[in-house]
Amino acid sequence: MGIAKKVFDYLDTRYELAPVVEFAQHKEVPRHRFEWAYYFGGFTLFFFIVQVFTGILLLLYYRPTAEAAFESVQFIMTRVQFGWLIRSIHSWSANLMILSAFFHMFSVLFMKSYAKPRELTWWTGCLMLALAFGFGFSGYLLPWNELAFFATRVGTDMVSKVPFVGDWLLHVLRGGEDVTGATLTRFFGIHVAVLPMLMAALLGLHLLFVQRQGIHVPVGLEEESKKRPGMKFFPSFAMREAVVWLIGLAVLAALAAYFPWELGIKADPFASAPAGIKPEWYFLFMFETLKLFPAHVLGIEGELLGLGAFSFLGVFWFLIPVLDRRSARGERSPLFTWIGMAALAYIAGMTILSFLGVFS
Repeated sequence: MGIAKKVFDYLDTRYELAPVVEFAQHKEVPRHRFEWAYYFGGFTLFFFIVQVFTGILLLLYYRPTAEAAFESVQFIMTRVQFGWLIRSIHSWSANLMILSAFFHMFSVLFMKSYAKPRELTWWTGCLMLALAFGFGFSGYLLPWNELAFFATRVGTDMVSKVPFVGDWLLHVLRGGEDVTGATLTRFFGIHVAVLPMLMAALLGLHLLFVQRQGIHVPVGLEEESKKRPGMKFFPSFAMREAVVWLIGLAVLAALAAYFPWELGIKADPFASAPAGIKPEWYFLFMFETLKLFPAHVLGIEGELLGLGAFSFLGVFWFLIPVLDRRSARGERSPLFTWIGMAALAYIAGMTILSFLGVFS
């Protein structure tokens, strides 16, 4: 302990850490019937950390070229010690990160934790969820297998539907007219450099806002929270969060060990697209919805209309803290609760129906 104190004193005299330590010692987490929802944010952070570390390990062997990408992943899975496990953990943690991010977002919505003065916390969270989708989309192509190749071709085709600049955006994203090795290189750069840099910046801001403004108590539970003593963030809440992380690690290890991520067949740009091409599960509700649109609606291309509708809904979702005036005044806001329930039911329903093959 003497060495630890000397190190702390050394740093404290230079960076004034005492106020930070005092803040941490006095920080409390509200207690009420829905306090379990506070763990979803940390759960998402845990899976992101796993992504970073396993991604760094994969980078030691991965080669981002059309000629070598598939073979390098194959080498990782068959020749590198525990390489198959690292890749499976990376893939499963990516999916679990987005799943826990969905739970976190909807718990924030239902508890109205986006209301004034926490608008920036909601907005940075929404942007991080969009970046998580970007991680999934860009990382999906990197193994350069058949399924990822044709799914990426379909996904990038949608960019061309953007009015006026669609063709330009498509060319920038693909690095040419079609999905090629140039596309793989660009996606690799986006996946390992651009998106992590943006995510780190937003994550820092998001955590800063949460710490600065404290943890929100839902409307109607203020009296219940006052009757129960708050939980000290250190060590009580931190220890409980650590237990949740251990549970997440156990689930992740079990999925990676018993359901290892398959590599599939190497992509052949000259082959026909296999039947039943679908994106990752978190894109399925949009994918299946766009398929339901007719070819043309009032002279407008159906796919373009669908993309416009999803863009409008995305902006609406982003602006909920501004649109929900009642929550800003500390009043109950059932309208946006029902909107959130409808959105959750639609996303879950369309995803499940797609897995069941209803739309095939």
